[in-house]
Amino acid sequence: MTPPDRVPVLRVVGITKTFGAANALSDVSFSVRRGEVHALVGENGAGKSTLVKIVTGILEPTSGHIELDGEPTRFVTPVEARRAGVAAVYQDPKLFPHLDVAENISMGATPTMALGVVDRRAVVAQAREALARIGFAIDPRALIAELSVAELQFVEIARALAANPQLLILDEPTSSLTPAEAEKLFRIARGLREHGTAILFITHRLEELTLIADTVTVLRDGRHVATRPATDVTRTEIVRMMVGRPLEGMFAERTKRTPGREVLRVEGLTRDGAFSNVTFALRAGEIVGMAGLVGSGRSEIAQAVFGLSPPTAGRIAIDGVPVTPRSPKQMLALGLAYLPEDRDGLGLIMASSIADNVTLPILDRLAKLGFIDETAGRTIASEAVETYHVRTTGIDQLVSDLSGGNRQKVAFARWLSTKPKVLILDEPTHGVDIGSKAQIHGIIAELADEGLAVLVISSDLPEVLGVSDRILVIAEGELVAEMDAASVDQETVMMAATRNALDGARAH
Repeated sequence: MTPPDRVPVLRVVGITKTFGAANALSDVSFSVRRGEVHALVGENGAGKSTLVKIVTGILEPTSGHIELDGEPTRFVTPVEARRAGVAAVYQDPKLFPHLDVAENISMGATPTMALGVVDRRAVVAQAREALARIGFAIDPRALIAELSVAELQFVEIARALAANPQLLILDEPTSSLTPAEAEKLFRIARGLREHGTAILFITHRLEELTLIADTVTVLRDGRHVATRPATDVTRTEIVRMMVGRPLEGMFAERTKRTPGREVLRVEGLTRDGAFSNVTFALRAGEIVGMAGLVGSGRSEIAQAVFGLSPPTAGRIAIDGVPVTPRSPKQMLALGLAYLPEDRDGLGLIMASSIADNVTLPILDRLAKLGFIDETAGRTIASEAVETYHVRTTGIDQLVSDLSGGNRQKVAFARWLSTKPKVLILDEPTHGVDIGSKAQIHGIIAELADEGLAVLVISSDLPEVLGVSDRILVIAEGELVAEMDAASVDQETVMMAATRNALDGARAH
């Protein structure tokens, strides 16, 4: 008999899951031990999310089973899994936007008083304790709908840890975090590991494996490829197992671009409480990266320029013509497009088809005598699917049925159909697999080569350095440095973002 302390916390045994004629998972087996960080990697569509849904009771397997502490187990709901000690933190936080932080953290285990009345004081105290446990300072009474994507991620983590799980599943937990915030998460994970918690860690950022993982399991096309100690495999070997090709071409080869005319100028841009006195310019054929910690004001600057939340002071000019941003529709008409960080919530209409999403911003252009030219619209959508290599069953497929990488490509196609002069991309590879990430980087480079001015906002410093010609660094709502991307490294950018030494940078 296997000693109790050697029994895996989680054992996946021959799991197969089919959807109609399609196999999402085929005979997948591996184990996660107590006190282990077990990384699960694979491209979008490899079956990672399907497997997590089976483990947490959202889906039932077609065949095979899971074991928890050596006992065959099948959860009917995520609440049942949570009560058994299995908690999951998903890439896209599953929180209730119209409830506050405390109510979300206590959901499923809400403290009550006599007659079942909610003990509000205990709810807030419980949330404050859970947030303190992960070192995240936020008001437990803050409304979820008002939080940033990174803040939502930490609330989701606090909620999971409030249940004291024996198995914690982290699905792309760092995709919206800065390196400093990701390291905070890793410290939490290491502490949990030391206390015997088993962690199943899903990530597209292969550099994180050397920082946190003990074991790596690779899935490819729904099948188990390998389970190896993390110290025994290189990133190149992992990529080959994931996608059948080496880790090359992640970033388009840097070409020395000669920027054209000034397309966008921002001077003294201010929005009270968010950012102040921001000045920069974008030129045709240039990629400018915008780096900074989450909460530094990067996204707020983009939203102000696009007219989503107009500035309180400052000037904006497009092609030398002064503009007062009032609405996204106005800015789109002037040639500026913005792909938001919250792709699924704000960048796409999830319940609509690819064709509808791509053509929605250009319906005016497709209208003839009061009728929409559907044939022309479908042609544009089909060409976009081919141009951006969207893996789909056809342009009538719902966007909600696509993987994260393919959704992002549709979001690109949607805004590029407007033929903009300036494209602002906020976290363009958030939650995207390594293959799709390389394709998106290639698309960005091609757009710049064709004369588009591109602003890339990203928390991924290798991405900022890899795609950009220039880098703007934002700290606490101020533009603190401007750098030549080819002559600086990650440390230099991070030093500026934290208002430390600005060696090699031009301070403002």
